[in-house]
Amino acid sequence: MFGKLFGRGGERPGADPYALPVPRKKNGMYTLRALGDVRVLALVEAADAGEWEAVKEALAPFDLGRDHHVLGELAVLDGVEEWIGRAVEEDKEHRATALLISGARHVSWGWEARTSARAVNVTQEQWRIFHERLRTAEEHLLEAAELRPEWVTPWRHLLTSGRGMSLGRAVNETRLDAALRRDPLDLSSHLEWVSQLQPRWGGEQGQALAFAREAFAGAPDGHPLGCAVAMAHIEDWVESDESECLDTPEIHEELAEAARRSILHPDYERRPGWQHDFNMFAMALSLASESIVCRRVFHELDGAHTTWPWTYFAEPEKQFARRQRHA
Repeated sequence: MFGKLFGRGGERPGADPYALPVPRKKNGMYTLRALGDVRVLALVEAADAGEWEAVKEALAPFDLGRDHHVLGELAVLDGVEEWIGRAVEEDKEHRATALLISGARHVSWGWEARTSARAVNVTQEQWRIFHERLRTAEEHLLEAAELRPEWVTPWRHLLTSGRGMSLGRAVNETRLDAALRRDPLDLSSHLEWVSQLQPRWGGEQGQALAFAREAFAGAPDGHPLGCAVAMAHIEDWVESDESECLDTPEIHEELAEAARRSILHPDYERRPGWQHDFNMFAMALSLASESIVCRRVFHELDGAHTTWPWTYFAEPEKQFARRQRHA
C-alpha cells in the first residue's frame, strides 16, 4: 500500500546485517536501544563495564569526531565519568578520543544535575554542580578540538556547554561557525542552534524556523537537515500557549514536503540512529494533525521510540504509542 502511495521510496530498505533484534513490543512500541545496532551495543556494554581497551576496539567502525549519535550513546551513559579520566591521563595515543568522550559526558552529566526545571526552581547546590561539570566539559572539549581540528563533535557539545554557562551569543556564534566550517550541513549543530534561538534562551520568535528553513533550502535531496524544520516547529509548539498552534494547512504542507525531501527521499541514508530523525518528524507531524505523511513515518518506524523529542510530554512513551495508533 505504501509503495503505491509514495512511489519507489515506499518499500523498506533491505535487511541491515548489524540491526539488533526488535524486542517485544508493549502497546505497539519499544524504546530504541544502542541505536538499534549490534556494534553500538558492544560499545555501550564495553563503556558500561569501564573497559577502555574494549571501548577503543568497539569504536573502530565509527568516526567519533563526526558521528553525533554514537558519541551521544556514551555521553548519556551513567558511570562513564568514573573511569574516563584515567583514559585521558594514561592513554596519550588516544587522548583526543578520551577527552571528547569525557567532555560530552560532563555536558550531559551537568544537565542531569541541573534537571529540566525552570531556572528559578534550580537550587544553588544544583547550579554549583552544574557549572562545575560544565567547566570540566569545556576544558576537555576545547583540548580535543585542538588535538583534532577536523572534528565537528567537540564544537557541537561546546554549543551546549556554552548555553549552560551563559557565555553569550557572540561566543556561541563563534562555536557554531567552527562546527559548520567543518561540516556546513551538520544536522546536530543546526538542531542545537534551533534550541538556542528560542525565546526562553534569549532568541526571538520566528528566528529558529527561519534559520532551519534557510539551512534546509541549501541541502541536497535526501539530507536529514529537514529535521531542523521539524524541530523548529516542535520548539514553536513548546513556546506556545496553544496546543493546536501547528494545525494549519501551511504547516501541514511544509512538514510533509520537508519529510518527503529528507527522510522519505530515496537518497536518504539510514545510518545507525536513523530512528531519531524519524521520531522528530513523527512528533512534529502528529502535533500538526497531518495524516498522510505522518502515517508513513510511523509505518517506517515500526514502533521504534526514541527518548528525544518526546520528553517534551509529561508521559512521552504513552504519547508516542497513542499518536502512532491514531496515525
